[in-house]
Amino acid sequence: MLTERLRRTPLLLAALLLSVTVLSACGSGDPAKAPATGAEAAKEPVQGGSVVVAVPQDPDYLDPHLAVASGTQEMMFNVFEGLLKPNEKGELQPAVAQEYKVSPDGLTYTFTLRDGVKFHNGKTVAAEDVKFSYERLMGKETGKPLSSAFANVEAVDTPDAKTVTVKLKKNDVSFMSNFTAAILPKGYDNQNKAPVGTGPFKFVEFQPNQKLVIEKNKDYYVKGVPYLDKVEFRIMPDAEASLLALKSGDIDMYPRIGNERIAELGDQFRYVEGMQNMVQLMTMNIARKPFDDPRVRQAVNYAVDTDEIIKVVADGKGTKLGSNMSPVMQKYFQEGLESTYNVNVDKAKSLLAEAGLKDGFSTTISVPSNYKFHVDTAQVIAQQLAKVGITAKIEMVEWAVWLDRIYKGRDYDMTIIGLTGKLDPHEVLVRYASDYKSNFYNYNNPEYDKLIKAAQVELDDAKRAQLYKDAQKILTKDAVAVYIMDPNFTVAMKKELDGYKLYPIYVQDMSTIHRVK
Repeated sequence: MLTERLRRTPLLLAALLLSVTVLSACGSGDPAKAPATGAEAAKEPVQGGSVVVAVPQDPDYLDPHLAVASGTQEMMFNVFEGLLKPNEKGELQPAVAQEYKVSPDGLTYTFTLRDGVKFHNGKTVAAEDVKFSYERLMGKETGKPLSSAFANVEAVDTPDAKTVTVKLKKNDVSFMSNFTAAILPKGYDNQNKAPVGTGPFKFVEFQPNQKLVIEKNKDYYVKGVPYLDKVEFRIMPDAEASLLALKSGDIDMYPRIGNERIAELGDQFRYVEGMQNMVQLMTMNIARKPFDDPRVRQAVNYAVDTDEIIKVVADGKGTKLGSNMSPVMQKYFQEGLESTYNVNVDKAKSLLAEAGLKDGFSTTISVPSNYKFHVDTAQVIAQQLAKVGITAKIEMVEWAVWLDRIYKGRDYDMTIIGLTGKLDPHEVLVRYASDYKSNFYNYNNPEYDKLIKAAQVELDDAKRAQLYKDAQKILTKDAVAVYIMDPNFTVAMKKELDGYKLYPIYVQDMSTIHRVK
């Protein structure tokens, strides 16, 4: 029996977005400090020390404005900060900024910078650095925005060294979350080799396929944080090797450990578990036959038994989904879609016959080899598809290849991946808009696009939520993908470690981790 297991209830994001009334007010406050409740309150935190954390892949870019991989954000969340940053509830809090206000029409944001915030190179953050960072994201010099959201920024002004105003071209209720984008020092152009931010940890070194090391930022503006002197993210794509390293003491933390492996670890470790606001899915390349036919995509959905996948692959620790939204996004989540395609082999065969594929077809499921969870899912799905005449070959590809060939190049039949949660429903669902640059599903539905654009400017929060719910219904009806589950997140760590925070986004916040006496 696990005596030290720490369970957390699902995180609620019911108040992520601000209403018009709140938008016209001011926001202020300080980032949350380490929690002081339960067992942690009874034990004295120890300053100093180092921790080794297992992660499955290299970062794609060290430059935060270029990085797209969630695994990069997982580590570099500790190095970079924006004007705002999320806490463990998904609420946006002032970070580099001390306070902000938004005009009644929602078009102009005014930020006052926090006193004494320094970059890791010793330079004090000024308004010119924010302007530089945002204009870089806007693509002002290149004409090519690094962030599609910042293409909506009309101007960034700096009335003085501590004040920044951002004016949008058109209303975008979801834009607030973009102020978490990293603030970088003006004039520094070596971010992809020696990144410099304002976060609680400073970058030390990156050795591809081996490790990424960060160290304590002694000038961090939140007093007493971080506790640790050094953190090493050890690149360990093999899950079995990570487990053995945890058992032997070579690593201290193993995030996203397979739930089926916890029993063999026993009560000698501490565990944190909860929903993670992720959508595991198997997407089909709609630009490639036969997946251009919605009947084929629906047939695949009827053939896949997601309940079995959750039981076999996730050891029952996952929440069944029916569209691209986790229940964590409570306010915007459309209930009931998870039962749309309950397993029906006869229905699947009938749909394939209607599509001219009575005898089935052969296809390939491409899976990133460093994610055993997805590989195991693919193996179960291949067996299920065989029952309706679909022969699925499993192709395991390296993470870098997956990013380049599949995500960017869109060269695949089917693939299984986990889409990480965001702080705003727009960021979650805009991924399927026909003009979204990373729409690797190749999905195109004018009705869907219309809903997403309408929701982006809708000021009435209840109406906005309904628009996003309607969008989820369309994704389900069109069977854009097989939406599988939001798998529970579990991290295993040595018992002498405490202070872990579970976020609704894909990060490892090392600032509050500490050893206890």
